Amino acid sequence: MYQKLTPKQKALTINLDPTIYGTFAEIGAGQETVRHFFRAGGASGTIAKAMSAYDKDFSDAIYGKEAKNRYVTQNRLRKMLRYEVSLIEERISRENNPDRKFFSYANTVTTINFDKTMRGHGWVGIRFQVKENEDYNEIVIHVKFNENDATLQQETLGNLGVNLIFGAFHYYDNPRTLIESLYDDIAKDNLEIDMIDFSGPAFAYVDNRLMSLQLVKNSMTDAVIFNSEGNNMLPADVLYKKNIFAVRGSFRPVTKVNIDMLRNGLDMFLKDAACTHDETEVLIEITISNLRADGDINERDFMDRVDILGKLGYTVIISNFSEYYRMIDYFATHTNGNIGVAMGVNNMLMVFDEKYYNNLSGGILEAFGKFFRNGMRVYLYPYKDPETHELLDSSNLKVE
Repeated sequence: MYQKLTPKQKALTINLDPTIYGTFAEIGAGQETVRHFFRAGGASGTIAKAMSAYDKDFSDAIYGKEAKNRYVTQNRLRKMLRYEVSLIEERISRENNPDRKFFSYANTVTTINFDKTMRGHGWVGIRFQVKENEDYNEIVIHVKFNENDATLQQETLGNLGVNLIFGAFHYYDNPRTLIESLYDDIAKDNLEIDMIDFSGPAFAYVDNRLMSLQLVKNSMTDAVIFNSEGNNMLPADVLYKKNIFAVRGSFRPVTKVNIDMLRNGLDMFLKDAACTHDETEVLIEITISNLRADGDINERDFMDRVDILGKLGYTVIISNFSEYYRMIDYFATHTNGNIGVAMGVNNMLMVFDEKYYNNLSGGILEAFGKFFRNGMRVYLYPYKDPETHELLDSSNLKVE
């Protein structure tokens, strides 16, 4: 168990380390992170430069233009990190600064708007060295703000930035602790982290899929997505304006029934929705409750499952959606396209069981309103009763 420190204590610890030296580039919510370091004292030995390129023209002159004029993107953040590190290397002599570990911290965010119709989100990252002569490492995260006030969101962003910088230098050898420490002095209700990516020599042993699992496991987000190559993906990027077809299961192991359900259900969905494969995101969903079926989560077992699904070419979503309606509600926040779900008879019977909706004021009717929304279809996989040999499907299945 690590010792939790306040942002001021963390900033002062970094400032008092003569080997840590770098820059801060913050776009979109003020210089909320660097002010902690200025206030803590002793910042002159840590901060090489602090800047906030608010104006788009000036920002473009430094980092280059962005496609479609989108500035709150992962690509923009990584450009900022690498450009600022290259400036340090170019302008600061290694000979005159022995044992210095350089870093660049950056964020590009948008906080809640005046009408409160956009909640606010952004990208936060650090590029840093563990040792003077080693290659650089990067930690990049995507955040969504839940607070209903721009000033509060800025405060949260500042604390998060300090936690990330401190964690990079003090917990790089324990990424799980690093992830946990990101919420020091931040309430989980105020901030969601729905993607994290570690890269570089210090994280050569880190599997980012396991790091994604930590986000859901620690209730930092409701769902994470990674593609068949094992790369963490931002859910908003993957699902935006797409048709979605999903299959939930344990996939322990992946069976021929799983594949048959998916392929036949997908074929029917594409016909019903009159859409193509390119317009559709196919997702394999595994819930945390499923992973915890035998007690605590077995990470080796988890990796074995997703490795097989990846080799079969599938995109995987890990969620804490124990009820189907929560999964559909989540998809609907990212797309207005068609949604299809393939499921077996047992799961369909559970959908109609009212005990799963006791937590909803509107009960099963509220759940069904979210589940059976416009453009959503269920594809029921038939079941053969082993005793009566009766084939149950949507035409003869009796529900509550």
